[in-house]
Amino acid sequence: VQLVESGGGLVQPGESLRLSCVASGFTFSNSIMRWYRQAPGKGRELVSMITILGEPANYPHSVKGRFTISRDNAKNTVYLQMNSLKPEDTAVYYCNTWWDSRDHWGQGTQVTVSS
Repeated sequence: VQLVESGGGLVQPGESLRLSCVASGFTFSNSIMRWYRQAPGKGRELVSMITILGEPANYPHSVKGRFTISRDNAKNTVYLQMNSLKPEDTAVYYCNTWWDSRDHWGQGTQVTVSS
């Protein structure tokens, strides 16, 4: 299983980013996919998940209305569209799936929101 995130960067408050996670080594279309984030000095937080049918779920209040998760099964890719970014969104963002009885993680992509 391999998960490779991309799309992070340094942006100003109010701007947008789209993260991508390309998956391989398992049946992507049969897997629930998740995005987590970890801010400096804090634990890892679930940001969003998407079912195998493409239904988003579990947005925390802090990102509701601003973040949108989606998937493209033909490209084995899950996306996280992040709008109206705030400094408190600064974190490393990780792609995750549960497969073969264990969690799998990508290497993470850094998102920094600062003026």
